[in-house]
Amino acid sequence: MESLLTRLDEKILSLKKASKKSLVAYLVAGDPDLDSTIDIMHMFVKSGVDVIEVGVPFTDPIAEGPIIQRAHDRAITKKTSLEDIFDLITKFRLKDNETPVVLMGYLNSFIFFRHLIEENKNNSVDSILVVDIPGELNIEDYGIKNENINTISLISPTTKEDRIKSIANNSSGFIYYVTLRGVTGSSNLNVEEISQNIKEIKKYAKVPTLAGFGIKSEEDARLLANHSDGIIIGSSIVKMIEDNSDSKEFAKIGDYISDIKKAIS
Repeated sequence: MESLLTRLDEKILSLKKASKKSLVAYLVAGDPDLDSTIDIMHMFVKSGVDVIEVGVPFTDPIAEGPIIQRAHDRAITKKTSLEDIFDLITKFRLKDNETPVVLMGYLNSFIFFRHLIEENKNNSVDSILVVDIPGELNIEDYGIKNENINTISLISPTTKEDRIKSIANNSSGFIYYVTLRGVTGSSNLNVEEISQNIKEIKKYAKVPTLAGFGIKSEEDARLLANHSDGIIIGSSIVKMIEDNSDSKEFAKIGDYISDIKKAIS
């Protein structure tokens, strides 16, 4: 039986068909606390975010730079679990049943709570991005079965053509092109290299290609949106959450996202 289109499929494909760029925003669940997380998620949507990427806290987030590592540490200190995150997204769905939600995390977290993914009550989660598995594989290869959850794959600047072809054939939802060599929050975008690599991916990809890592300014966003189907912003947002975690005055995040949205529109 064919799997149904998820919210993510419908959103990303409709934007591409309308020649619009997708804006994905990332935050770590439970940083600074779960109530703030859900408030910020709703603010994301009001500010123009098309897809929300929710980081699942992990003890050793090897792909992350120091900003997001600290967010993982803060969320773990609050004992935020994947079970808590599914509850949070279920609450989010009470007010928003349209915006796609992607879980981004590490394999052990998903294996330990595989029952949550397989149940996925009310189809609250649309997709999973597992950072520490090869892009050619998906969650089913690790015994986690849910045909209505996309598996998003990462492709980096160092990925060879034969692997790009294999990963592109395996991906659903969208392909996450990592714009930089290194960890999240790095800088110095090489736009010429990014453009060439995304052209290579698009030769084989059945789904849109979005670019993430290293996007900080409106100019960064504009440049990358010119060469991709959309952009993913994480570290800049997580830093703003960190800077305002005591006051919980997060309005400037909404302003920042609105400016990024205008830059790619």
